Amino acid sequence: MAERIVMTQSSEATSALFGAFDTNARLIEKAFDVRLSNRNSDTDSGDAVVVTGEHENVDFAIRTLEYLKRMIGDGESISQESVEYVISLVRDGLDGEAEGHTGSVICVTNRGKPIKAKTIGQKKYIDAIKKNTVVLGIGPAGTGKTFLAVAMAVEALRDKSVTRIILTRPAVEAGERLGFLPGDLQSKIDPYLRPLYDSLFEMLGAENYQKYIERGTIEIAPLAYMRGRTLDDSFIILDEAQNTTPEQMKMFLTRLGYNSKAVVTGDLSQTDLPFGKKSGLSIATTVLEGIEDIAIFKFSERDVVRHRLVRKIIGAYEKYEKNQAAKKFRAKTKKDGEV
Repeated sequence: MAERIVMTQSSEATSALFGAFDTNARLIEKAFDVRLSNRNSDTDSGDAVVVTGEHENVDFAIRTLEYLKRMIGDGESISQESVEYVISLVRDGLDGEAEGHTGSVICVTNRGKPIKAKTIGQKKYIDAIKKNTVVLGIGPAGTGKTFLAVAMAVEALRDKSVTRIILTRPAVEAGERLGFLPGDLQSKIDPYLRPLYDSLFEMLGAENYQKYIERGTIEIAPLAYMRGRTLDDSFIILDEAQNTTPEQMKMFLTRLGYNSKAVVTGDLSQTDLPFGKKSGLSIATTVLEGIEDIAIFKFSERDVVRHRLVRKIIGAYEKYEKNQAAKKFRAKTKKDGEV
């Protein structure tokens, strides 16, 4: 058995580390089969967190606690989701790679809330957007693909790197259902664009948002509205790109003008195109591979920052889909062998 100590800066930091009702501490104990206890210090140097268990397990727990301490020092709140994320990093030996991703402020919302990268994947995604003119961000729901792209766009507008923001999505059900919705065309397409409105509203606040919309500084429109345009001095975001056709994707990418940046986001596991129709996003990942100034970034389930069950649900579905694909392959192989 081994025993090691981690010092915290204060009793408040220790409370944040352990979590409400010691929830975070219990997660670490269960993950690494160790025991955590707190020794209050009589000095101003903080508290001592004692970790007891087998040598290797104690090392894992110590690395987890040290990483969480850095997060607290950067002003981040520690949730069960973030504890589970750090535990997964430590188990896979990626906690060293994650050094420095916390505390990186992308922009500040209208209410003064700093927007930061919460995972390694998010940090790499942000770096890719900074370094490249075109970025394809692909991954499951809850990884922050669209939200972070909007945050980068707002910051670019604020520092005058661009003069406008253009956000667009394909309305894949336009031929079937829009005609049955009440109101004019704008009212009909608003439900498809609502997630983009929500992200901008959080970043800018009601007054600034409305001001930018009225001036045309921010434009939110269906993908079909992009045809025939050249978009200069713009930060352009194509959301839900898995629902584009190859022709639509090519049309969008060729709208790019001078001093502009484009971010394309999508989840290839949630394509709503008609059966047998190929996704423009899927084809683009192959066609654009290796082109300078274009980055293709793929998130994993580890980057999901919603409720911790979302990550587990995504993982379960991925496992199911792989098993189904393996069964089909075995069945096909068997059939070919019998022919």
